[in-house]
Amino acid sequence: MKVCVIGGGASGLMASVLLARRGVSVSLFEKNKELGKKILITGKGRCNVTTIKTGEEFLENVIRGKKFLLSAEKNFSSNKTIEFFENLGVKLKVERGGRVFPVSDDAKTIRDAFVSALKKEKVEINLNSEVSEILVKNDKFYGIVVNGKKLDFDACVIATGGLSYQTTGSTGDGLKFAKNVGHSITEVKPALNGIKVKEKLNLEGLSLKNVKVSAVSNGKIVYSSEIGEMLFTKVGISGPLVLTMSSYVNRSHIEKIIIDFKPALSNEQINARIEREIKANGKKQLKTLLRSFLPERLVEEFVLRLKVNGDLKISQLTKETKNALIGLFKSFELTMVEVEPIETSVITSGGVSLDEISPKDMSSKKVSNLFFIGECLDVDALTGGFNLQIAFMTANACANSKLFEEVI
Repeated sequence: MKVCVIGGGASGLMASVLLARRGVSVSLFEKNKELGKKILITGKGRCNVTTIKTGEEFLENVIRGKKFLLSAEKNFSSNKTIEFFENLGVKLKVERGGRVFPVSDDAKTIRDAFVSALKKEKVEINLNSEVSEILVKNDKFYGIVVNGKKLDFDACVIATGGLSYQTTGSTGDGLKFAKNVGHSITEVKPALNGIKVKEKLNLEGLSLKNVKVSAVSNGKIVYSSEIGEMLFTKVGISGPLVLTMSSYVNRSHIEKIIIDFKPALSNEQINARIEREIKANGKKQLKTLLRSFLPERLVEEFVLRLKVNGDLKISQLTKETKNALIGLFKSFELTMVEVEPIETSVITSGGVSLDEISPKDMSSKKVSNLFFIGECLDVDALTGGFNLQIAFMTANACANSKLFEEVI
């Protein structure tokens, strides 16, 4: 059986190796001049290849497609991914949050391990090979057009990624192929990205720990984070808490983002601390008081929002100003404009509708002998190795399709 895999990213590489191990004749097509370009930039160039979390703990980190991935995760959990790479000679390590990295701290280690495995399994690697069309007749796949040339195959695996980091080749080709053969596409949105806000803040580069962020829609809090880290950017906010929030709110109309700078303290506790400071040294300036709570650059922002003189003695603070100050500590409001563009997103949210894909083997329910895996599907998860693991588990599900049993 001759199978073509379109896309030399994480899911395509894994599918190619696993299919070849089953005795399938595999031809891998990649439009770039090298394989795994996106792998090379993941984890800031270190490649957070998977996570140690499995089962329900893994699925809790899936945002879209949780139920769909149940079978795929059960059959190829992160333990299997770890075993796969260790068998290829890659030494791995576990870091904070259960993130798994190569000991080398170099994403090339993962990419090169895949390339070696492809060569060992005699996968035909076609670089600089852009597939422009998949050929279907009577609802059955039969070939592709690549670099203007028609090639016949028995089955096709589309592993072209989403729309994020388009310089790596993820330009939505798979979504076009899917739509052209009758598949529905769930609207693509940016995910795991920063958020633009309306306010012009002089806080770019300021990083904060032990804060919370929340999102407000129609006057109600629709998302609230755990305590963690965030940072201010040139156009708004980013960092771990914000990246996570963006994936939950990218399909909602959000009016306000609320930052709680002191989630461990109640309004009453903050008020009590201010009153103690006033009693102990009422001549202390407001700016000095604020510095005991906040970084210097936030002090300036607080003074601006309070619309008072920062040199004001704290004994002169009115009740109204003290309440406003406590409100800023606990509910610092920003007006959300949008999640930053998909071109800079870590992953794509949306893709080929899961209603039209078999969760057992990732096969199309509309076209026989056609499979979709990885990020081109309408699945996405949080940061921490979960999205790469989804790429690998969907690739495995595809490779284990009954379609390929005859070649064992």
